[in-house]
Amino acid sequence: MTRMPVVAGRFYEGKEDLLTKRIENCFLGNLGPGKLPEGNPGTSRNLKAVIAPHAGYVYSGMPAAHTYLNIFEDGRPDHIVVLGPNHTGMGARLAVCNDDWETPLGKAIFDSGLGAAIVEENEFAVNDCIAHSNEHSIEVQVPFLQYIFGPDINFIPICITDQSYSVCESIGLTLAKLAENEDILVIASSDFTHFETAESAKMKDNQAMEYLELFDPEGFLNFVQKHRISICGAGPIAAAMVFAKERGAVQFNLLKYTTSGDISGDNNSVVAYVAATII
Repeated sequence: MTRMPVVAGRFYEGKEDLLTKRIENCFLGNLGPGKLPEGNPGTSRNLKAVIAPHAGYVYSGMPAAHTYLNIFEDGRPDHIVVLGPNHTGMGARLAVCNDDWETPLGKAIFDSGLGAAIVEENEFAVNDCIAHSNEHSIEVQVPFLQYIFGPDINFIPICITDQSYSVCESIGLTLAKLAENEDILVIASSDFTHFETAESAKMKDNQAMEYLELFDPEGFLNFVQKHRISICGAGPIAAAMVFAKERGAVQFNLLKYTTSGDISGDNNSVVAYVAATII
């Protein structure tokens, strides 16, 4: 089966040539990294996990490009797992979509071997594409992956509906166990504070990221939930941090922090975007 795109033409351009041009502009724009991922990918493979935003590309594409340039320069992993939040509430609490994913750039292939191992190993994970059917948080990551590594890139999409720490820790530990014998990169898809002033958003987001700098995923998730900070992918970030910590990561790097106000000029009600790596 193939999952067809649901936000093409809305969150990003629906035609291949226009989408390619948009992604290139994300890399080269004034809030982007200022260079394209050209030539061959790197070979170091030091990255354990990353954070990338998931709004419309006009707002979040340039900070996202910082993450994807770092992925490209670090090297192509054997396996890529994308963890995203569930904005619709549909589907399973930890949903692995075992379909291929179509985008205007081509068909990204479900990594069936590792995908099956995740479902077998994890007590919460099930094969379920209903959770993904109208969800944008993972879909918007796929064209970036296809741009840097080719349209037929293999990946595993996991939608996290239940963002309790027990579930997030569980998938992080499962992925870390499987990574003992496999080269896995985890991408956490998340926007940060929503619909507050740019000043308020930055203050809250900086406070939350202090827990990530301390490699405290449980503290991060508890802080976000206790103070009702509107970081929509806090669970995926916590899971990615659990994974990275188990795999020996020692450094959280903030690559870029922007808000929608940087594009719209309206700083009274913004959505914030973070690009980061965990090494």
